Amino acid sequence: MWAIGLAIVLLMIRGAVGTLCPGWHDVLGGAGAPCESRVTTAHWIDFVIFGLAQGSLYALIALGYTLVYGILRMINFAHGEVFMSGAFTSYFVAQPLYDAGVLANEPALGLLIILAGGALTSTVIAVLLERIAYRPLRRAPRLVPLITAIGASLFLQQAFSGLYGSGVKTYPAIPVLEGKWEVQTAIGPVAILKTQVVVIVAAVVFMVLLYAFVQFTKTGRAMRAVAEDKDTAALMGIDVDAIIVRTFVIGGSLAGAAGVLYAVLNKQVQFYMGFFPGLKAFTAAVLGGIGNIPGAMLGGLFLGVFESIGPNLFLDGLGIPAPYQLKDAIAFTLLVLILIFRPTGILGELLAEKKA
Repeated sequence: MWAIGLAIVLLMIRGAVGTLCPGWHDVLGGAGAPCESRVTTAHWIDFVIFGLAQGSLYALIALGYTLVYGILRMINFAHGEVFMSGAFTSYFVAQPLYDAGVLANEPALGLLIILAGGALTSTVIAVLLERIAYRPLRRAPRLVPLITAIGASLFLQQAFSGLYGSGVKTYPAIPVLEGKWEVQTAIGPVAILKTQVVVIVAAVVFMVLLYAFVQFTKTGRAMRAVAEDKDTAALMGIDVDAIIVRTFVIGGSLAGAAGVLYAVLNKQVQFYMGFFPGLKAFTAAVLGGIGNIPGAMLGGLFLGVFESIGPNLFLDGLGIPAPYQLKDAIAFTLLVLILIFRPTGILGELLAEKKA
């Protein structure tokens, strides 16, 4: 495995050198002009900003995975569809608001209503999943709830396809978020999409609030106690079932918020939209350290930036045409690479150690 990891690293280095210094053979031989990257500095900045916006969404979804895993030790593979349900439903909230002129005249109020609609829908779906699909299987072998989660994911996809249709819906534009802001930097003006700024700022706020909630509130301490040992927490007077439900409420609301932000950023929603973001968010949770809340945040941002800059940085220098089409391969190659050298993730996996 280490040989595979080293081979991947060497190939990445070769690709990066080919991108950043295409004429490196001539430079080493003492001929030719100094190195000039195939990609301009302004484009690298664009890639990083886009990656931060995309990674912020991955991080919000990944928090749901890591919260549920930390308490139930199961992977909720239906969480991507929880994300989808909020984004898809919010379209039917946003469109009437757009038609009524609310998004143009009162954008802050309109966004809050859309966000509330998406978060509420995802929260309801997450709680129903816990109550109907997962609670009866809490004492079952781990493989059983895993298969149930996959089945629930497929069921939700088809249910929302039947409810809302299988076509792609174009999300209404929010006039105040159209266009770009120009930021003066040392290399000149850098244009940043307003939607990217909103997504990054909103995601950071949600992540900070969640971390503060888990660390400093009574419910947060109870969640950490249940994650450590359910039976002991119950003996100490903690209502384990209530804490698990609250965990699904928090994870579902964050997924719904991420769904609305995803729709605002990408302008399209459909019943199948939760699959790849959910898979990437699970990857981010594993990268950061499953069960580790700061790890999920870091893993999401790291994955988003790497996925954005990776195709041009590593594949363009290898002469691969249209490298951005392989961004998913880059993301999962990163997962393999991290797990080879650090199997527990970047910040490590937080698991309770049961003593005999």
